[in-house]
Amino acid sequence: MVGLAPAAHGGNRTGRVFTGDRSGDWLFRALYRAGFANQPNSDHRDDGQRLSGCYIAAAVRCAPPDNKPLPAEKETCRPYLVRELRLLTNLEVIVALGSIGWEAVLAALRDNGVAMPSPKPRFGHGVEQRIGGYRLVGSYHPSPQNTNTGRLTEEALDAIFEGLR
Repeated sequence: MVGLAPAAHGGNRTGRVFTGDRSGDWLFRALYRAGFANQPNSDHRDDGQRLSGCYIAAAVRCAPPDNKPLPAEKETCRPYLVRELRLLTNLEVIVALGSIGWEAVLAALRDNGVAMPSPKPRFGHGVEQRIGGYRLVGSYHPSPQNTNTGRLTEEALDAIFEGLR
């Protein structure tokens, strides 16, 4: 999940999520091109990467086998996302990476008392939904499975972040 808030209030944290992996290579390049990151890569903790008006959070905080978290793993991690969303008081836009991220954000918002629309919003790349005071935007996850197959291109990922600044 990538949370976006006005730069003056947005935080300056990479969360170190995605640092040093191939998904992060794609994500940080897109954030850099959109003006949310000071450099196009994040390779290690002290690499100088800084985000502006952007916060990265994890829906699932482990790397399960085949990157397919079990329901119990998602439930175990959800309270962390619930608290992070509660603390991000200036959050305006949430970019959910993948259907797992989308579902996690919906559950965390619900747990924070945000009324859910009916029917429940369905995930899709580029899908946007207003939920409470938030704008939720869906994006395919920049995993090698999606990027190597062409399901997600750099242009399609850039299109998600264009105009969100």
